Amino acid sequence: MPELRKGPLLRRWVIVAPERGKRPLDFRTEDAPEIKRRGKCPFCPGNEHMTPPEIYRVPAGDWRVRVVPNKFPALSDYPALNPASQGPFLKMNGVGAHEVVIDTPDHAHDLDELPQEQVELVVETYVHRLRCLAEDGRFRYVQLFKNHGAKGGASLSHPHSQIVATPIVPPEVEARLGAARDHYERSGTCLVCTLLEEELSAGERVVEVSEKFVVLAPYDSRFPFELLIVPRFHAHDFVAMTQEERAAFAGVLRRTLARLRNLLGDVPYNFVLQTSPVPEPGKGWDWPELPSGYHWHLEILPRLTQLAGFEWGTGMYINPVPPEEAARHLRGVKQ
Repeated sequence: MPELRKGPLLRRWVIVAPERGKRPLDFRTEDAPEIKRRGKCPFCPGNEHMTPPEIYRVPAGDWRVRVVPNKFPALSDYPALNPASQGPFLKMNGVGAHEVVIDTPDHAHDLDELPQEQVELVVETYVHRLRCLAEDGRFRYVQLFKNHGAKGGASLSHPHSQIVATPIVPPEVEARLGAARDHYERSGTCLVCTLLEEELSAGERVVEVSEKFVVLAPYDSRFPFELLIVPRFHAHDFVAMTQEERAAFAGVLRRTLARLRNLLGDVPYNFVLQTSPVPEPGKGWDWPELPSGYHWHLEILPRLTQLAGFEWGTGMYINPVPPEEAARHLRGVKQ
């Protein structure tokens, strides 16, 4: 029977409708033909002249990870916002930064197929660039995300991630912060830490438990096989991880993406980092207890269902695969 579910992190309603569901094999996708096509890929070694001038590379010589400005940025390097209003309308300059992290020189293999040491370099690059952008006084939030596959929004098949810095705290981030703050004010505890205790006790939605991270299918999953990677240590800011924690995160990210590929094939997906905003004393999200009350996490969102009129009209998602079933299938995947 269908269920309406409401989760704590965003306080959103979803419909879990297993009668509309499929077996994992019915979702399985083989490698897209274009993933093997190199041609004149601007992200491949030897084609560095095809990208805007690079921001960062590691190591300094023959690169293994490279960061460049997005050629078609969503936001640009304006010096000031210059907000203006007219009646109910508000506008400002599109101040921000939009960077591309080229995850590897290897055109045909993504994060789950790369050696651990390469994924660690990618995570180190994420931390470096998020920290640098957070130090720019114009930005209030820095969003890390990855689009994989055409249905995931990727326009190039070469493995890459993206980072966008915005001058405002985005609405979804505000909603997460609001839920965390409300819980903290009621209970004096971190919402995600409380959620982890419940999930580890129940076990039915847990996919993997390691020393430092938990992988689980959220109670209010919007998509089939949606996953969260959550640190077991309390931390509000992704960039504050130690080197040991960053290496552990690289490992769990690699294993989790491999689980999805081994079970479902080369499915399109997005992953998005949910971390704390840039501190802005005196305004915005100046919540003194934020370091104690917020807890960063990474969402992995396979794009296996099509959003249609109901979703756009209501903001509610219909998920045909119960998260308990998704977690059970993923736990059974050999690593």
